[in-house]
Amino acid sequence: MSRLIKIAAVSALALAAAGCATQPRGLTPTNNFSLYSLHQPEVEHTNFVFDVATDGDNVSVAEQARLGAWFDSIGLRYGDSVSIDTPRGYEAVKARHDVAQVAAAHGLLVADAAAPITEGGVAPGYVRVVASRASASVDGCPAWTNPDIESPVRTGSNYGCATNSNLAAMIANPDDLVHGREASGEGAVVVAGRAVRTYRESQPTGRQGLPASSTTTGGR
Repeated sequence: MSRLIKIAAVSALALAAAGCATQPRGLTPTNNFSLYSLHQPEVEHTNFVFDVATDGDNVSVAEQARLGAWFDSIGLRYGDSVSIDTPRGYEAVKARHDVAQVAAAHGLLVADAAAPITEGGVAPGYVRVVASRASASVDGCPAWTNPDIESPVRTGSNYGCATNSNLAAMIANPDDLVHGREASGEGAVVVAGRAVRTYRESQPTGRQGLPASSTTTGGR
């Protein structure tokens, strides 16, 4: 069983130096004396739901193949999140492992967090696989409703459309517009240092010498 559930847009993000902010009330192009853009990326979530039959505590090879075909049909890709929901009181450790193997074949890990709430409960003998996808867009762009503003201290109606539409199109994980990204030790300096260390510690290819080869040709 496969279902698709859409969740409404959850964020209008002001990409200012101070971080996230909501749009000031009553702000329009004619009274916008700041550099705040009225057009902000909105993030929409879509949940794809697929119930997989279990065989005891496992997922059969046939069901794994069916799950893999479903992943292909929805175009599972980087940025998607895969999670598993189970009937109440059923941990399904082996079934989770089998589903994780199928997801890994598509380049994704199964999330440790609980699956999003979906319509209906999970029937006994099944585990529910939820693939969540976020997309970002800027509504109402381009906006040329007020292209000519005489005052030099006010922004036009289309102000911010190009920058924020490009940002929404290029961002790898749209959820970063909502939650941001936690800092980690794997920064640019760490990655660069690892590359330099690997280069310095590697043995030069010329130190092994040239391989021996015979120039003797066949004869009588």
